[in-house]
Amino acid sequence: QVLLVESGGGLVQAGGSLRLSCAASGRSFSSYAMGWFRQAPGKERELVAGISRSGGSTYYADSVKGRFTISRDNAKNTMYLQMNSLKPEDTAVYYCAASTSLYPQRTTQYNYWGQGTQVTVSS
Repeated sequence: QVLLVESGGGLVQAGGSLRLSCAASGRSFSSYAMGWFRQAPGKERELVAGISRSGGSTYYADSVKGRFTISRDNAKNTMYLQMNSLKPEDTAVYYCAASTSLYPQRTTQYNYWGQGTQVTVSS
């Protein structure tokens, strides 16, 4: 069992930056691949970025490549999402999730979810 808690969301102007954090407790954090998802009103939840157990491999959705950076600190049981050059279309609830799969990219491959944090980007 893993408990995930996101923080760092908020309201920011277009072009600004935010850093999301996901704190994990429970079983060994380093045994899970991790991901950041987002869900905007009326849209499906989508994978924004993923990171392998060691942090050596990362994945980004095309819409955020070059703007977002995912990272993790296994010693602190924490994952991060640095979001730069934010756009209004980045507005969504952002969720962190943990997976026992090696390189999960589908929502159904993630076993544990946080409660979400709202990110709102104004134009």
